[in-house]
Amino acid sequence: MNNLALDSFEHSIVLSILGDAALALENQKAIEEKSKADLIAKNEQLRANLLRSISHDLRTPLTSISGNANILLSSSETMNETKKRELYSDIYNDSLWLINLVENLLSVTRIEDGTMNLHLTTELIDEVVSEALRHVSRQSQEHFLEIVQDDELILVRMDTRLMMQVIINLVDNAIKYTPKGSHIMIHIYQQQQYVYIDVIDDGNGINDEMKEHIFDMFYTGNMKVADSRRSLGLGLALCKSIIKAHHGTIKVLDNHPKGAILRVVLPTEEVDLHE
Repeated sequence: MNNLALDSFEHSIVLSILGDAALALENQKAIEEKSKADLIAKNEQLRANLLRSISHDLRTPLTSISGNANILLSSSETMNETKKRELYSDIYNDSLWLINLVENLLSVTRIEDGTMNLHLTTELIDEVVSEALRHVSRQSQEHFLEIVQDDELILVRMDTRLMMQVIINLVDNAIKYTPKGSHIMIHIYQQQQYVYIDVIDDGNGINDEMKEHIFDMFYTGNMKVADSRRSLGLGLALCKSIIKAHHGTIKVLDNHPKGAILRVVLPTEEVDLHE
């Protein structure tokens, strides 16, 4: 047994190794704790940003709806039909905006807590796009909106409700950031095993700095909204999450000579999901 005893040099080496190992474990623990703290702080910041944005952006349309409704209730008998229709239209537009906001918030919540499951069916993409356009902002009437499809039949396996939400968000985004009278085209085409959905506008375009962040949550940049209403910065971030769940991609490109292209690329084959 005495032959197994460590001399002072070996003993000091073992202590040094154990000390280094303990220090490494402490550092790893500190890194993990910092990572957890950073994640909690990030989530709290996201929650604060969301609450702050909602408190502002919900107040504006709700105030408009209640104000216009009060005018109609108190003065409808003395009001001409043109003015009534304007107020009805304002109420309708504000309510649509609120519905879209709530849908985006619900979807973001499902994505964040991991409960967004895709219910996949094989659909004709042009029918899904056409149905989505029925639900876009009524301000689309102030723009030239058209659908162009290169092939008659393009089938895609998708969650129809979520894909409609993507189309609605992309078209509403184009409407929101382009002046009245702008031309917005939804171009649908297929290349090999992928289907492309391009939402093309001839507005002022998107600068290179914004392109890097346009799909980030809560990012609104310095783009001026046509109707002066603020955006929560949820729509495009949500689009990216939904498209990613379909194993697709989304990106922004320049439209020449002016404007922007938001391009969605989806696989036409069946999507393999692990839910």
